[in-house]
Amino acid sequence: MDIVDSATRSRMMSGIRGRDTKIELVVRKALHARGLRYRLHNRTLSGRPDIAFMSAKAAVFMHGCFWHGHDCSFFRLPASNTEFWREKIDANRARDAKVLDALHVLGWRTATIWECAIRGRPMEELVGLFDCIENWVRAGTGHLELRGPAGTAISQQPVAKRAQKEKKK
Repeated sequence: MDIVDSATRSRMMSGIRGRDTKIELVVRKALHARGLRYRLHNRTLSGRPDIAFMSAKAAVFMHGCFWHGHDCSFFRLPASNTEFWREKIDANRARDAKVLDALHVLGWRTATIWECAIRGRPMEELVGLFDCIENWVRAGTGHLELRGPAGTAISQQPVAKRAQKEKKK
């Protein structure tokens, strides 16, 4: 049972943004300041990446830990309506994997930046994360994943290894 009435719940849910989130704005501003130019939410690419570096064929997705079911402290399956949320989040995860695979087939490199890598961190702690993203855009390979406090757990793996890892889940 919901603890608020339907009008309040509707107002709360309408405030959840799918684009131009605080995390996206922080990353975009930092990358632009480093001279990187990109397209936003490009409809011609599978999954409409949050940032697309067209000339580098690199797509960046910034995922909210709750909505994409990340294994961190920001994700907890709700106690009410659990089956609905489990199905929704599992569908989001499956769609994410399908989108990454489709982009890899087209020869694009992908990066996933998780909310937990940025949320609540001062800008001076994020410099290393922005360095990592810039280096990956300019010369990186495979799939890049930034997670945890200020991106502490950084993995860059070839596309084939990432695809195998996703299939095991």
